[in-house]
Amino acid sequence: MAHNASSLLQSPRVVQHIIAGRPETTPGGLRFTTEIGLEYGKQTLISATNFIWNIFQQSTDPDRKNIPQVILFINNMDGVAYTSDHEIHISANYIEKYTGGIKREITGVIYHEMTHVWQWDGNGEAVPGGLIEGIADFVRLKAGYAPNHWVEPGVGDRWDQGYDVTARFLDHCDSLRNGFVAELNKKMRSGYSDYFFVELLGKTVDQLWIEYKAQA
Repeated sequence: MAHNASSLLQSPRVVQHIIAGRPETTPGGLRFTTEIGLEYGKQTLISATNFIWNIFQQSTDPDRKNIPQVILFINNMDGVAYTSDHEIHISANYIEKYTGGIKREITGVIYHEMTHVWQWDGNGEAVPGGLIEGIADFVRLKAGYAPNHWVEPGVGDRWDQGYDVTARFLDHCDSLRNGFVAELNKKMRSGYSDYFFVELLGKTVDQLWIEYKAQA
């Protein structure tokens, strides 16, 4: 059956999710292959993308970055993981040496790193690095993959300290206005200002942080 032009325009883009190369060539990559599994890894990439689109309320292609594929690499490197554009790199050394439940941990890492693929970053304007990382950990938190070593709510020195500290604060802000993080991310598509917090919640981010700490 033929499709008219309008129906073709409305067809959603399909994003390819790929695990590159042969991870099993390193001890950590072999552990990834045997204890996590390549198929589970690929399905987690897909699930993370869909979860993030939902969290960010990005229901249509124009709402999202135009990224045709996401590639996961398992590399021998220091640290845990990093993301560059549409490429996610996870440390084989970290996987090899991690002593806890590796499947749950790497699933959480994938959700964090996949957030970096899809989140808006201020369109070249200066955004606190701690906020970028905090949003990624907020997604990991909402997905149910927060590790046990994360700080408890209310802990931290400043709101943009990053990672789990900022994730907990953003979760508090999201409780004040359902969908706050999604709206904040939308605003960050074209720029960034701390005033976004005032626009969305009616208070400065510093005041929100003070009140958040006082509730702990």
